[in-house]
Amino acid sequence: MRASDDQRSVPQLPGRSCERSRGMSSVERLDELIARLERAGEQLRSGELSADAAATLVEDCAALATQATAELERLTRAEVAAPAPGQDTLL
Repeated sequence: MRASDDQRSVPQLPGRSCERSRGMSSVERLDELIARLERAGEQLRSGELSADAAATLVEDCAALATQATAELERLTRAEVAAPAPGQDTLL
């Protein structure tokens, strides 16, 4: 397998889908990040990547995990700020 073949099978870098994710909700962005991490995991488990491509993919996964953490924090802050259903503010 040539090095260029390995690079084609590596998922896109985290920043490549930023334009597409601008119109997405935090939940949708989180779902997209999870899907990308799952695809990367499948590729790593397949054993078809060279050592260099696998190392690059692991670094990309770390960046994706960081983005997922940020989305979870946004969701958590939004839930804490909003009152629970049926819990109106007292006057």
